[in-house]
Amino acid sequence: MVTSQGLLLRRYRCSLLLFLAGLVLSGVTAFPLQKELELAAGVRGVGHLEDATNGVDRWIVVVRDGLRQTYSSYPWVAYGTDWLAFAHLVIAVLFIGPYVDPLRNKWVIQAGLVLCAGVIPLALIAGEVRGIPLGWRMIDCSFGVGGALPLLYCLHLTRRMERLSEPEDS
Repeated sequence: MVTSQGLLLRRYRCSLLLFLAGLVLSGVTAFPLQKELELAAGVRGVGHLEDATNGVDRWIVVVRDGLRQTYSSYPWVAYGTDWLAFAHLVIAVLFIGPYVDPLRNKWVIQAGLVLCAGVIPLALIAGEVRGIPLGWRMIDCSFGVGGALPLLYCLHLTRRMERLSEPEDS
């Protein structure tokens, strides 16, 4: 089956936009962590640790209360997550190059795949050191895997576009 360069490019860009949306969403949601946890606890009806009837609710309350205590005494600690959020947005900007010119910027996709792979050992090792429950570390690992899937598809499409753009031998 022969697929046109234009169709491959559209598929590529849709897949890359999916990746970018996840990256930007991860970034902007890192700014208001305490407010998000307050909202999550309210929606789930868990005001206090005693109200939590499962692991998810307990973790939401523990993290929310930890942020409450920390931010009330040391509000500048939130500045660290502001920089984390900003880093997500900066990384997203780097993917504009591959969106515009996939063949020339294939290296950005490849670097993104390396970074997605790096999420897994970071989540497993640093999560263990910081006392993050295994289930939450697995969720964090899923971001690396979930990010890699559209990037792998982009890399596959890039290779197909490269083959289509090669001059035919006479």
